[in-house]
Amino acid sequence: MTEKDRLRDYRGKRDFARTREPEGRGAGPGEEPRFVVQIHDASTLHFDFRLQVDDVLKSWSVPKGPSDDPHDKRLAMPTEDHPLEYEEFEGVIPKGEYGGGTVIVWDHGTYEPLSHDRKGRPVDFDESIERGHATFRLRGSKLHGEYALTRFRGGQDGDREAWLLVKAGKGSRARAHGTPDPYRARSALTGRTLAQVAADGDEG
Repeated sequence: MTEKDRLRDYRGKRDFARTREPEGRGAGPGEEPRFVVQIHDASTLHFDFRLQVDDVLKSWSVPKGPSDDPHDKRLAMPTEDHPLEYEEFEGVIPKGEYGGGTVIVWDHGTYEPLSHDRKGRPVDFDESIERGHATFRLRGSKLHGEYALTRFRGGQDGDREAWLLVKAGKGSRARAHGTPDPYRARSALTGRTLAQVAADGDEG
């Protein structure tokens, strides 16, 4: 599937004459795959977890946000692929637009794909997501260590697929303290809170 096809849903939901979200026409893949976690204060406040896979960001909405506590299993609902430039998007999506509300970049960095088959052989990361289980090591300013995304069936949304985002417990020496209050959290890019970005009226 081409980059244009992957972003068809993303572009179809947005009026770029109104929102300053990136259209996805400039960035190319870097040497190391990237990840970003954004706090999105829309109709319902949630975290958006995004992993670069080839030339797009595969995306999940995580209502309670990612946790560094291996005992926390966080629901993650897949959303449309986003352009790579979205890693740096922070601002206010206008009211009435898809996802209208305030966005800050809570964490970002690189990740190392760790997916393998039952015999321990490496598996293409995109393929591992298609199969419903992907493991990776995050190297962010706030999130560090090994995580897994696993698809499961029988969720509350009926036929809509759902995933779990979990921190691996093996070899984790850092003290786990879950996810901070999103309203007090500060941007990894600008140090601003959601309220400060909303007060600025900045659309990106």
